[in-house]
Formats: sequence, structure tokens, C-alpha cells
Amino acid sequence: MADKDKMVKIDELRKLAVGILEKVDVPTEDAEITADNLIASDRRGIPSHGVARLKRYVDGLKDGMMVARPDIKVVKEGPSYALIDGGGGLGQVVGSKAMNMAIEKARDSGLAFVTARNSNHYGIAGYYSMMALKEGLLGISMTNSAPLVVPTFSKEIILGTNPLSVAAPAKSGPGVVIDMATSTVPRGKLEVYARLDKKLPLSWATDETGKATNDPKRVLDNLLERRGGGLLPLGGDTEELGGHKGYCLSLMVDILSGVLAGGDFGKHLYAGGKGKPSGCGHFFGCIDINIFRPVEDFKSDMDEYIETLKSSEKAEGAERIYIPGEKEFAFEDSYKDEVPLNEKVYSTLGELAGEYGLEFKL
Repeated sequence: MADKDKMVKIDELRKLAVGILEKVDVPTEDAEITADNLIASDRRGIPSHGVARLKRYVDGLKDGMMVARPDIKVVKEGPSYALIDGGGGLGQVVGSKAMNMAIEKARDSGLAFVTARNSNHYGIAGYYSMMALKEGLLGISMTNSAPLVVPTFSKEIILGTNPLSVAAPAKSGPGVVIDMATSTVPRGKLEVYARLDKKLPLSWATDETGKATNDPKRVLDNLLERRGGGLLPLGGDTEELGGHKGYCLSLMVDILSGVLAGGDFGKHLYAGGKGKPSGCGHFFGCIDINIFRPVEDFKSDMDEYIETLKSSEKAEGAERIYIPGEKEFAFEDSYKDEVPLNEKVYSTLGELAGEYGLEFKL
């Protein structure tokens, strides 16, 4: 928690977020799904994808990029698969529908994959893999996103941050939740640094010439105006540290989320400009572990693996070894009733509340 963060009641924050979305014609049920997704991100210590995104969604709904009442259609389906057209709706709504379909089909068929096209930004990838986790299933979630990332040795943005998540259950804890962008960081992290007037590590992004920069505002302005440069793939700007592997991971996510679904991909995403559909696509998977082996045996082995990782010999100066998702679960446990918000995000929410005549008592 930063010094200037404000603690706000989660119930009041949820009520406000739902109320704001309803004011721009989002049905109550869809508004509740979206608000839950955003607040889950804040509670897990990922403010870049939390309620800080709400104004962007409101603007997108007002200018037509996002559809408040989409006609979400199942294009085709079988016992273990489905393809969904999201109708340009909020990504959280489309994504939740798609993942629920995958969960239901996996219960019947043992495993299932669902792709979605014609959607929008869907929040943190881990939200959906954890939907499966809560049902005792192994969950997979990924999405393509706006071109923000330069391929290895390029200065032109073509790839998205294209996050992916895998969640696996364990017996003695919440399990392992891998939730990561395939870039060094997501764009939202740059926005957080810009709000805090902090300099970037030089391994995160490049300027318009393709050279590393520590100025988040410069990178964000260049991205907005398409001047050149952008975020770097996971591993950085060279092959020596594996930047080409991050490039490959991002491409993999785009193939599964965009090309496979018959949706937009690469530079086609967000290509229409302001007020035009974004074209985001998603990919979800669920596996009922019992089709391979008894789930309790799997969970026992996961416990053993987790303990092996955490009890391994520590590097000099290191105090603790974490497993993926552990920090986020700990953060979530710390904020059951309240959650910290950056003062600028808090102020923006107040402005939105005032604009729509809603009570602001966070």
C-alpha cells in the first residue's frame, strides 16, 4: 500500500461500480460481473486491472467501442468445445459466459475448450482460470490485446501484452495460479508508474527509436500516437536473456485467442480507431483431473511439489521462496472488507459518481 492510497469499503466500491455501469445502460447482472472482476484485481494487488479501468470502460461504452447490451451468440459447439461471438460486449461478461461454458462441458466431457471473438478487455486472466479452480478443475485462460509490444529486433508495435493463466488445485492450500503477461509488464503497470511519477526499469520498454527508456509518460504518449517503440516481450530486447521466447509466447496466445477464433489478431486489434470495436478474443480451457488420475492424488502431488519449491535452498540474501499466486492470495486475505485505491483513481471515481448523480461515500 502506497502512502497516498485511500482505504475504501469493498461493498461501497462494488455498489458504486455497478451503479456507474448501469448509468451507461449495462444490465445489472452484467454490471455486477464486471464490478466483481475489477474489484478482484484490486484485492489481489493488481491495481493496473482494477477499478482504475472503470472510466476507460465507461468511455468505451459511450463512444461505441463496447456494447452495453451485446447479442452474445454461440457460433458453433460440441460436447467439449464452443466458439462464441461476444457481440462487442464487455470482456468480463463475454469471458465469464465462455468460461462457465467450458466448466459445464468439462464436467460432462472431462475437458473442454472455448474460444471467443469480438470481445473487449477482460481484466486479469487469472479471474477465469480461478473460476475453474473453485470447481476443483484445472483452468486455462488467455486473451489477445491491443498492439503494445515490439517483436524481438523491431521497433513497431504488433503484439499485445497477451496474458495467460493456468490454475491448478492443491490439497492444503488454494493451489497454484500462474497469471502473467507475455510482455515484461502490462501497459497498466506503466500507467501506475506514470501516476506515481516513477521511472521505469530500462528492461520494460523502448522509445520511438527502439532504444530502452525509463520515462513511462513518453512510452504511453508514443503508444497513443503510434510514433514507434513500445513494451518489450518477456525477457527484454535481446535473445541473450530470452526476449525471443516472450515474443513466441505472445504469438502463441494471439494464435489461440484470435486466429483460431476467426477474430482479430496482431495489428488488426483496435485498428478501427475511436468508437470502433476492439476485436479482442479469448481462449479458455478446463480439465477434470479425474479423467487422467484421481484428483486427490493429483492434489497430494501438488502439495509435495509446492513444499519442494518452498523449502529449496534459498539464494544468498533471499528470505522466502514463493509459488505463483501466493502473494496475490495473501494480499486478498489482507483485504476482505476494504481495499487500497490510488488517490487519482479515487478522485476519478468521485468525478464519475458526480457525473451520474450517484452518492460517493467510499
